[in-house]
Amino acid sequence: MNCHLAAGTLVLVLGDAVRSQSHGPADIELFAPDKIKWQKGPPSLPKGAEMAVLEGDPNKEGPFVFRLKLPDGYRVPPHTHAQTERVTVLSGTFNIGMGDKFDDKATKEMPSGAYGYWPPGMKHFVWAKGETVLQFHGTGPWSIQYVNPDDDPRQGKD
Repeated sequence: MNCHLAAGTLVLVLGDAVRSQSHGPADIELFAPDKIKWQKGPPSLPKGAEMAVLEGDPNKEGPFVFRLKLPDGYRVPPHTHAQTERVTVLSGTFNIGMGDKFDDKATKEMPSGAYGYWPPGMKHFVWAKGETVLQFHGTGPWSIQYVNPDDDPRQGKD
């Protein structure tokens, strides 16, 4: 299904059929799973992640929604965020641990369908079991700061 809004009219494209409905001035965007545009993950994350921004711009002031697709075994070393982190696990298993040292045995499992949030500044680390797709939402600008600066992929070290 494709969806377009022009001059206050919602146009749904369903196969070969096109249906229109009149709406107010608000825009609408729908993202069918097979139409989501995945890109290479941001330089602030270890290599291997893919990202799709669905709403807003995480780098700017205002609301955002983005998804991350992580390969099996993907890890993010201990880090913090300046904003509350809000995560929904769409598929796979996301594991989160608290503290400034990575310990995969000290993590809590977030299976598909789980939702979690934690406050700004909380030191945490994560890893994925199986290919894992996550949805993040919040208010930008979004940032990540690594506890150990040597873990930061923006430093040019892999």
